[in-house]
Amino acid sequence: MGITSKIFGEKKTGTTEGYIDLEKYADAQGGTTSGARMHVAIGDIQRYEDLKELCDYVYGGNVLILDFSAISDQEVLLKRVTNELKRMTDDIGGDVAGIGSNLMIVSPSGVKVERRKIRGKY
Repeated sequence: MGITSKIFGEKKTGTTEGYIDLEKYADAQGGTTSGARMHVAIGDIQRYEDLKELCDYVYGGNVLILDFSAISDQEVLLKRVTNELKRMTDDIGGDVAGIGSNLMIVSPSGVKVERRKIRGKY
């Protein structure tokens, strides 16, 4: 232990300052999110058959952020998927909206997706 370590403290090795691994953080919390009434998940769709499981998540009252970049070049499949999502959200009173070029947000009953962007006043 040199004089600089006495003044400035021990050098930390193997950590990245300002970085938190959210997966490890969630595991360390021991399931504190289980009391939440609604969850937000990120999913991706590779084929039409994946839609059933994704819709079940929204039917359960949760919000889904859907990455459809894997099927974005397949126009017919993308049209089928978006039509099915619109039908499903109409049935349950939810909402669906595009976010950017390859993302959609699908919400359950009682959750409206605001189409206007909120901008800070800086």
